[in-house]
Amino acid sequence: MAEIIVVTSGKGGVGKTTTSASLACGLAKAGKKTAVIDFDVGLRNLDLIMGCERRVVYDFVNVVHGEASIKQALIKDKRFENLYVLAASQTRDKDALTTEGVEKVLKDLADDGFDFIVCDSPAGIEKGAFLAMYFADRAVVVVNPEVSSVRDSDRILGLLASKTKRAENGERVKEHLLLTRYSPERVEKGDMLSIADVEEILGLKVIGVIPESPEVLQSSNSGVPVILDDASNAGMAYVDAVARILGEDKPLRFVTVEKKGFFSKMFGG
Repeated sequence: MAEIIVVTSGKGGVGKTTTSASLACGLAKAGKKTAVIDFDVGLRNLDLIMGCERRVVYDFVNVVHGEASIKQALIKDKRFENLYVLAASQTRDKDALTTEGVEKVLKDLADDGFDFIVCDSPAGIEKGAFLAMYFADRAVVVVNPEVSSVRDSDRILGLLASKTKRAENGERVKEHLLLTRYSPERVEKGDMLSIADVEEILGLKVIGVIPESPEVLQSSNSGVPVILDDASNAGMAYVDAVARILGEDKPLRFVTVEKKGFFSKMFGG
């Protein structure tokens, strides 16, 4: 049975699509048949980050409206045999998605043997974001360690607890925090909330902490999810996050200030 994971946040620009792409690649690399769906109708960025923008023929809205089959619209990733992308429409309105249409797409993917379906949610609380989370079994709430992002994420947690199918059935969506753009140096100076601060405010544990890293933007621009960059701290942190989603116990990395040794200080290393 497919597990549906929504990647969501209250605030835009925190790294949801980067996270969705990296989690999907990580799950596929771990041998799980994975689909990742862009719910951001009208904007569409997931296909760019996944590097398949030129291969989009049919999109999510086409499938919801019966204009194409799910098999016609799914784009098979060139790096992993078991990874597929369903792009959003750039030309349609956000109201083009319907609850019944989304449910059918998710059911068709589950029936086709997918292990994981990653839903890349638009920011905020409009229709696309609501539909991205409505059928979720698990939620990864992406948060920057600053006050406005944390406050907006608190609102999203409230919706996950009350406005999802699981909530209607008296169950809970399994919720995780994923901190992005984390800088131990800025935390130490008091310019940024610490991991403990965010966990305490939101009442949730982090499943991953992604360090601030120029490689994230570079990877996005080149159409290669940062998790595939083995030399990047951000990539390694996403690998750890996927392992935790799959039940492994991994210590957090890249969350403390590196202390310079005596010779580094002496010679400016």
